[in-house]
Amino acid sequence: MAKFSTSLSTIKNRTWAALLMSETSEHGGFCPGAGIRGVEHPPTFPDAADSLLNSPGSEQPSGSKGVLLLADGTRFEGTLFGTEEIAEGELVFTTGMCGYQESLTDPSFAGQVLTFTYPLLGNYGVHPGVSESSSVHPRGVVCKQHMDFPDHRDSVGSVHDLLVAHNIPGIEGIDTRALTRRVREHGTLLCVFGPAERTDEMEVILKEMTPPDADDLVAEVTCGEPRLLNPGATDEKGESLPRLAAIDCGVKHNILRELCRRFEVVWCPASMTLEEIIRDWSPDALFASNGPGDPAHPGAATDARKTLAAAVRQGMPVMGICLGHQLMGLAAGLRTYKLRYGHRGSNQPVMDLETRRVHITSQNHGFAVEDPIQGMLAPHPSGACSEVADNVLGAEFKVRHVNSNDGTVEGLDLLDKPAFTIQFHPEACPGPHDASPLFDRFQKMVAEHLSRTGAEIVTKDGGA
Repeated sequence: MAKFSTSLSTIKNRTWAALLMSETSEHGGFCPGAGIRGVEHPPTFPDAADSLLNSPGSEQPSGSKGVLLLADGTRFEGTLFGTEEIAEGELVFTTGMCGYQESLTDPSFAGQVLTFTYPLLGNYGVHPGVSESSSVHPRGVVCKQHMDFPDHRDSVGSVHDLLVAHNIPGIEGIDTRALTRRVREHGTLLCVFGPAERTDEMEVILKEMTPPDADDLVAEVTCGEPRLLNPGATDEKGESLPRLAAIDCGVKHNILRELCRRFEVVWCPASMTLEEIIRDWSPDALFASNGPGDPAHPGAATDARKTLAAAVRQGMPVMGICLGHQLMGLAAGLRTYKLRYGHRGSNQPVMDLETRRVHITSQNHGFAVEDPIQGMLAPHPSGACSEVADNVLGAEFKVRHVNSNDGTVEGLDLLDKPAFTIQFHPEACPGPHDASPLFDRFQKMVAEHLSRTGAEIVTKDGGA
C-alpha cells in the first residue's frame, strides 16, 4: 500500500491541538507560570513541537538506504528517516519504553547520537506542550522501527516530522540489541551515519572526529538572558513565594515547572555570576540544573560551578540535579569521570543511605562523581576524568545516595549547610515519581533557612 504524507486523523488532531494551543498560549507551548497563584501575565516560550501545529506535515521517509559506522570499525545497514543527511557524535542508548519526545528534546543529549533500545519509536506520535525544550538535541537518532503513522488523538505529527522540522537525521532497521551490547561491553563510541552512497565521506569524518565532550556544550544549550518565569507567585495563603535563581546548564522544562510550583523562579544563563544574580534579582536560594557534556569543561560549566560554590559559601540554600550534582562534587574536591556507558533510562534503582529506601529513578548522564573512598566506579575505557582539586565550598559533605546497580555516587548532602544534590531526575515525566518529594525537601529547606536567619520574603522588583 502506498504511503500518504498525512492521514485524515493526523489533520484533525493537528487542528484540535492548534485550537487548544491558541487558547492556552499565543506565543508558544511552554508557560511554567501558568496556573500559579498570584501570577497574572507569565511569559511563554517555544516548545519543540510548536513547529508541527500548523504544518501540513512533511513527506514520508523516502526509504533510502543508510549506513551506520562505529569508531571500532563496526558497520550497520538501515533505512533513513528524518533529515537525510550525515549525523555524527557519541553513540549512547536509552532504555525507556516511552518518553521518546522528552528524550529527543532533553538538552543533556546534546552532542550525542541517541539509540532507543525499545523496538518501536513514535507509536503515539508527538504531542504539543510536553517537550523538555524548544529543540531536538541529539545529533542523530537510531532505532529498530520508526512508526510512520502514529495513533493518538493528541498527536500533531510523527517523530519523522519532528526530526525534519529540526533538521536531525535518523536511521531505522538497525539491530539495536547488538548495537547496545557493543556499547555496554566496550563503552560509548564515536559514530557517524548517513546515506549509503556517502560512505567514503563518512569514513573520513569518523577518522577526523573529536569527542563532543571537548566542546562547550553547556554554552550551546543555556538560555540567552535571565527571565522571571512566574512574577508575583504566592502560596495558598496569598504570601509571596521565595525567589529562586535557576542556573540553566541545559535545564528541562519539567524541572522549571516543578520549581515554579514552589518558588518564584528566575531562569538564569550558566555564565551569570552570583554577584550579578544577587544584584539584579535578589534570590533567596539557588538551583543548578542538568545539562550535557563534561562537568569539568573550562567553559560555561565551570562558570556555573563557581556560581554554585559561591552561593554555598554564602550560606544560601542550594540544590543541584544531574550536572548540577557533578558541579557540586567538583567544588567539593571530588573528581568527575566518564562512565563506561552512562545511565540513561527510567528504571535506575537508587538507594538513600540514610533511610535505606530504594527509589526507581529516571536518569540521563554519562559522567559521575567519584566515591570519596572507592574512587571511580564503572569508568569508561578511555579513563577520562577531571584533575584533583581542593574543596572550595567551605563545608564538608557526605554521600547520601548511591546507584544500586554499580555503586556510583547519586547524591551528596553538605554538612552544616542548607545544600544537597542528586544525580537522578525527580521531575521524570513520563517516568517513576519515587523521587519527586525531593523538590519538597528543598522547599522545606529554604523555608527553614529563611525562618532561622530571620529573612523576610517580600515582593521584589529585580528585573521583573
